[in-house]
Amino acid sequence: MSSDTLSFGALGVPAPLVDVLVEQGKSSPFPIQADTLPDTLAGRDVLGRGKTGSGKTLAFSIPMVARLAQDGAKRVPGRPRGLILAPTRELATQIAATLEPLASKARLSVTTIFGGVSQNKQVAALKAGVDIVVACPGRLDDLMKQGFVKLDDVQISVLDEADHMADLGFLPVVTRIMNATPQRGQRLLFSATLDNGVDKIVARFLHDQVLHSVDEATSHVAAMTHHLFEAADADAKKDLVRALASGTGRRILFMRTKHHAKKLAKQLTEWGIPAVDLHGNLSQNARDRNLAAFGSGEVRVLVATDVAARGVHVDDVELVVHVDPPTEHKAYLHRSGRTARAGSEGDVVTIMLPEQRRDVADMMRKAAIKVAAQKVTATSPEVLSLVGEQAAYVAPVKKAPVQQAPSRPGGSQGANAQRKRARRGGGSGAGSAEGAASGRSSSGRSGGRGGAGAAAGSGSGSGSGSAEGGRQGQRPARTRGGAGGGSGQARRGGGSTRSGSSVTYSTSTGGHSSAADFSASSGGGRRRGR
Repeated sequence: MSSDTLSFGALGVPAPLVDVLVEQGKSSPFPIQADTLPDTLAGRDVLGRGKTGSGKTLAFSIPMVARLAQDGAKRVPGRPRGLILAPTRELATQIAATLEPLASKARLSVTTIFGGVSQNKQVAALKAGVDIVVACPGRLDDLMKQGFVKLDDVQISVLDEADHMADLGFLPVVTRIMNATPQRGQRLLFSATLDNGVDKIVARFLHDQVLHSVDEATSHVAAMTHHLFEAADADAKKDLVRALASGTGRRILFMRTKHHAKKLAKQLTEWGIPAVDLHGNLSQNARDRNLAAFGSGEVRVLVATDVAARGVHVDDVELVVHVDPPTEHKAYLHRSGRTARAGSEGDVVTIMLPEQRRDVADMMRKAAIKVAAQKVTATSPEVLSLVGEQAAYVAPVKKAPVQQAPSRPGGSQGANAQRKRARRGGGSGAGSAEGAASGRSSSGRSGGRGGAGAAAGSGSGSGSGSAEGGRQGQRPARTRGGAGGGSGQARRGGGSTRSGSSVTYSTSTGGHSSAADFSASSGGGRRRGR
């Protein structure tokens, strides 16, 4: 029977949980849910394998809540009855978000446990008593060693993304954790592959398990369209990335390193394309802020490392861009799986340089992706079709080389004479010749007891400066240049000025709205008054 003709109620899901699902618009199960639920609800151990975005989280959340609600046991401090292990903080957080509406209906409590944050709140939740723990193995292992949590009462355990836990080296810790759970408990394991030791976990902890493999391990989503774009060189690639990031819908750009992810997010924001980054160097609070900003639509571009390749689910991600092609095919499939999720459509773009052709072709072959490479530029029709009609993309303007201003009669002596005139009683002076060439400006220093002086500086953009002071020591005035303009400031007595091209941009590391404003100046200089 097709899953399209089934309902959750027909599969044995308790009516209160069906009501929650219907309220969320989930009236019929996805294939992996339809296949596994009869066995999981019956208490069988299940090994589930399905493509990313296929609905595995709900497939194990429903039986978790159903079993514990039926049991009706009271909470005991430090002794959860349900355990879900996940490889990353983001995945643990998203599992909890899926689980909590169901658990709330059954009057069950849920908490998350992972590193990168203080353990105090996690310990407090355990001491208060919690029914279901969603945890990353490392922090849970630490809390077990400290005596804050015991797993003797766990009735149902779930290992999600077991292959990724193997990739991260978590299997020894997972083994210790699973050894601490009762042998009679129900175990569910979900994994895309059974390599790198996952098969040993299955053999050791699952008993008389039922295998449900909805798709092959290398399967990709049918509604996902793959594109392979070749850029001529690094500059052409930069323009191409800028174009692809400028569309109106949500898009995730994957980078190989944390440094490059942070740098690209900053560059995109400077170009007028608000972006946030997600990588291992961010604190948990910064990660949460950035994901919230991306999920709410406050920003439409997320630049991430492979930390976001699994577990990050945001609705309606229309485009995934492999700015740096991954080195192995499993990473490609999991990165790509951030789009075309749960029946939606999406596009995936891989960008390569000519010298990467062989490696990318090998990776695509292993991923079972058949797509012809296209040599493109930022304005190629194939690219613009992914950008959208309302995109903010504007072809970058190539900067003309800065020309040195012609020297004035008298050379530096003439400039010095002008500065001297500015410092003497009149209060008005012209910017130096050096300022005209480099964006620096010099300020006139006021003469007399209460006098004020002003100086104007010009550079590669327009700049302004002001000086107030003299012997009375008035507070210095500050002016800011607009876009492409400059800003200058002179302290008491014309002590120093700074002007140049001022750029305002947002990054992902601060502020209530997940982006903090910074100001960076280029071509600015400092000159001290005499």
